[in-house]
Amino acid sequence: MKKMYMALAAFLMTAIAFSQGTITGTIVDGETSTPLPGASIVVRGTTTGATTDFDGNFSVNISQSSGTLVISYIGYVSTNLKFTGPGSVGTISLQPDAEQLGEVVVVGTGIIDLASDRRTPIAVSSVPIKIIQEKIGTQDVTMTLVNTPSVYVSGQAGGFGETNMRVRGFDQDNTAYLLNGQPINGMEDGLMYWSNWSGLNDVASGVQIQRGLGSSKLAISSVGGTVNFVTKATDMNQGGFAYSTIANDNYIKTAAGYNTGISEKGWGLSVMLSHWQGDGYNEGNFGEGQTYFISAGYRPNDQHNFNFLITGAPQFHDQNFTKSISSYLENGLRYNNNWGTYNGQYKTERRNFYHKPVANLNWDWNINESTNLSTVLYASWGNGGGTGNLGNRIRTDEGRIDYDAIYAQNAEVTDGAGVNFGSEPAYITRASMNLHSWYGLISNFEKKLSENLTWNLGFDLRTYYGKHFRVVADFHGLNSFTDNIRLRDQNNNHEPYGTFGTYKFVTATESFRPSGWAAAFNSYPEDQKIAYSNDERISYGGLFTQMEYSTDQVSAFFQGSVSNQYHQRFDFYQYADQALIDGTSSQSTGVALPAGITPGTDSEKVNNFGYNAKAGFSYKPNEAHAFYFNTGYYNRQPYHDNIYLNFTNQINPLTENEKIFGLEAGYGFNSSIFSANVNLYRTSWKDRVVTSSDVVDDVVTFESNFGTEQLHTGVELDFKLRPAPGLSFNGFASLGDWVYKGEAVTQITDEDRNVLSIETNDFDGGKVGGAAQLSGGLGAAYRINNKFSVDSDWRYYDKLYADVGAVKDNLELPSYGLLDAGVTFRVPLGANKMKSLKIRANMNNVLDKEYISRLTTANFVEAGDETYEGLAVSNQGYFGWGRTWNVTLRYEF
Repeated sequence: MKKMYMALAAFLMTAIAFSQGTITGTIVDGETSTPLPGASIVVRGTTTGATTDFDGNFSVNISQSSGTLVISYIGYVSTNLKFTGPGSVGTISLQPDAEQLGEVVVVGTGIIDLASDRRTPIAVSSVPIKIIQEKIGTQDVTMTLVNTPSVYVSGQAGGFGETNMRVRGFDQDNTAYLLNGQPINGMEDGLMYWSNWSGLNDVASGVQIQRGLGSSKLAISSVGGTVNFVTKATDMNQGGFAYSTIANDNYIKTAAGYNTGISEKGWGLSVMLSHWQGDGYNEGNFGEGQTYFISAGYRPNDQHNFNFLITGAPQFHDQNFTKSISSYLENGLRYNNNWGTYNGQYKTERRNFYHKPVANLNWDWNINESTNLSTVLYASWGNGGGTGNLGNRIRTDEGRIDYDAIYAQNAEVTDGAGVNFGSEPAYITRASMNLHSWYGLISNFEKKLSENLTWNLGFDLRTYYGKHFRVVADFHGLNSFTDNIRLRDQNNNHEPYGTFGTYKFVTATESFRPSGWAAAFNSYPEDQKIAYSNDERISYGGLFTQMEYSTDQVSAFFQGSVSNQYHQRFDFYQYADQALIDGTSSQSTGVALPAGITPGTDSEKVNNFGYNAKAGFSYKPNEAHAFYFNTGYYNRQPYHDNIYLNFTNQINPLTENEKIFGLEAGYGFNSSIFSANVNLYRTSWKDRVVTSSDVVDDVVTFESNFGTEQLHTGVELDFKLRPAPGLSFNGFASLGDWVYKGEAVTQITDEDRNVLSIETNDFDGGKVGGAAQLSGGLGAAYRINNKFSVDSDWRYYDKLYADVGAVKDNLELPSYGLLDAGVTFRVPLGANKMKSLKIRANMNNVLDKEYISRLTTANFVEAGDETYEGLAVSNQGYFGWGRTWNVTLRYEF
């Protein structure tokens, strides 16, 4: 018996010895075969794991005879590899998958709704950090998505941060933009001003666009789609980077960042700073800005994870507006008439300046294995605006601003006291200021009810206070500037009474420097505000829920949300306050107000209820095929700017909740060398408001269409082919039919908010403009060796119509194609090869194609008209950029 025990013990010891050991291998990029440093390898069901070194090599100690390795890397498809003992598993290739951004999310997992391949039944495309770093160059972050279906970006010629991005033909106010799952569209009008978000290029870990209604649980404006920018959180590993970029037109950018890594006590810190400046592609498009990013993380235990983040991008950039084609042909395609010189020194009439810090505090609480809670408290503070002309502008023979003549004109004004529309011509540069404070709280509770069923419940609270007014930015030699004010009576249908200056005036004696940094610390007295001065408060409360069922083959979800918005407007300019009624206001002319006038600065409060419901399912019979379908209905409240009529406290009788109904279906195929997706969609939008702008005889006008209905249908295709190691092709195509339906009321106002005309028009069948209804592209990437790779992308746009709002007959622009190319050279450094030096060079519009990217008028050719590419040269718009280049040197350690 003793011998048998000894034999059994010897057998067990031998088995244990054979089951213990080391597994080694190498992880590489499936497209380029380059090593993937930092990839994660974990033995399933254990906490045993390792990460790859700079050369992609790893070594994992195992204590079992068989099992499965789970291998993952940010932006790549995870893979499972079975093993039956120690030894080498050779080289493992991970396939890049832009749709797999989930692993970049360190905090806020319950708030950031990222879609994951065809298991989420929506149309989705994503861009990992590698593409952002390599291809963005000097461009806005919107340009990262131009190689995806149904996305059109224009307006680069306006200056740094002036791009306009449209998804499935819907403008930016009808596409939801999220930062780590938090809404960032303007609460007043839903618009996006990309100059305020120039720092996203540096702080984003990935960008995902969900076309159509999307998967976000919030009640947001995801009609065209949802774009989620996922920023870096506190990095788990110690290290840092520094890079410098140079580009055409004297552009230069430098940046540096450092991560402390997570300490044994769970603390970590990540910081980044950058500075950029450049002349701009067009003349008079100078710009300069900085970006700062600070993220502090704390993980006291496995249940709780905290992260505080603050980032901002103060900047200024000089603007170029749309002009007639004839102006470009006469003065060159880089012509800009918004600038001039004074005594030989550059001055601009149009400068955008802003600083919008954003802060958030995330808390993830893993209550137990089946329950978790994610909460984020966030805030943003916007300070800045844009400059422009006020008074009698004088131009040179070339059409630019003649500041020498303006100073001479102002010197003739009696006592240097300029008056708007006064008897003596005078001119100032004014600044239209837009300040706000925005605070929000989002919380999502997630409960796993069973192995396949998950329930979410949460709330979304926001409060916003905005201030809008004008001040003097430059007197140009004047001592003061007076604006005579005409008042309105809220008790008489908001009709004006008296003439301009009968009862109220303002004389500005202070000027305010147009700077994002300065705007953050300036105070603006009410008696220095000219043209208008109004505030608004917008409060929002929403509840949302989601039920999701998921197996290996089937996934289905239902989402629903309800929300209520509260609006109030405060007009301190056009309405009398008690001090003006009493005659004690510093802005009173001394003339008593008519009898019966009561304080009218505060508008009536308006509250609107809205809701939405979405449902969808996907079916994945095997790893190669996937099908999906989703539908949704939105009953969405109008934006604040559409609630109050003609920039007064009068409530607009034409606005009502907008109704959106969407249908979408698709199919996906995936194999080791080829993958493709096809999507079909139909989106109907009723009772919406469409607004466009134009410049006529140096006057900026705005056209708004109330009660408009739109119908957008289309088909989309994207694919990726990997025929050989190191070689890949990707492509996309989209064909849309976007039209207006029925009739609507059209209102035209000028930049000073004066109503120029109101009429009813028939728009049925008119083409929606501003984005190409037919687009396609093809890209290729080839790794020549482990250090050197090249890539190129070609895009084609057609069926592009003028961006003029709702019209019956729209003007079609010429089609065009663009070719971009890039090259990357990377060298590992250091004894352990954990450092690297990378050089990246890009050339955009390689063939220097001349094209019109956007028109804001639809003037059809008439007999005798001069034309360009079949268009009347009287049309206003933008030409796109010609050939541009940039080179980046990046060091990582």
